[in-house]
Amino acid sequence: MTAVHESIMTTEEFEKLAEAADRIAEGVRLEFIDGQLGAKAMPDGDHGRIIQWLIRLFVALRPELFLTPEQGLRVDRYRTGRARPDGVLAAADAFVGQGEWADPEPMLMAVEVTSGDQDTERRDRQEKPKAYADTGIPVYLLIDRATCELVVYSDPNGERYDRVLSVPFGATVQLPPPVDVHLDTDPLKAWVR
Repeated sequence: MTAVHESIMTTEEFEKLAEAADRIAEGVRLEFIDGQLGAKAMPDGDHGRIIQWLIRLFVALRPELFLTPEQGLRVDRYRTGRARPDGVLAAADAFVGQGEWADPEPMLMAVEVTSGDQDTERRDRQEKPKAYADTGIPVYLLIDRATCELVVYSDPNGERYDRVLSVPFGATVQLPPPVDVHLDTDPLKAWVR
């Protein structure tokens, strides 16, 4: 028996809602993944510091790339979803001239840093790996502050990632191609509570 999943709104209706939320409710960041509406928690200081750390690392290790925070993306197999990863790794000019919801084709990696909200399990650990794999994003990096683990998803097959590697904060991990960098996760220990 297969479950029937029906969207609560169209992509166009979501975009209008997200635009209105941006105007009237400062700090509200909406997403629309797999036909479901979600709101991202506002990042705390440690969350922001982790993104700063990653930006600096990639400037040093892969200067031809840039980790863009909060870039809206068209996700899911038919690009009907809308996500705002905490960071998007791509060539520096990859999103120039695109609107709020960019084509994910030039992306090498999506990054999410978990927050303390109740939707983290569903959104960051279940929905986003599926949506990013459906979209063909080569690498999904989840920095899970609740479990103190870095999770690297790679090799998308159109439905899911075939490879998932979890390492504890403090380990060094090789991010797979096309990212292809060694990442020492020791600094992450300082930014969890």
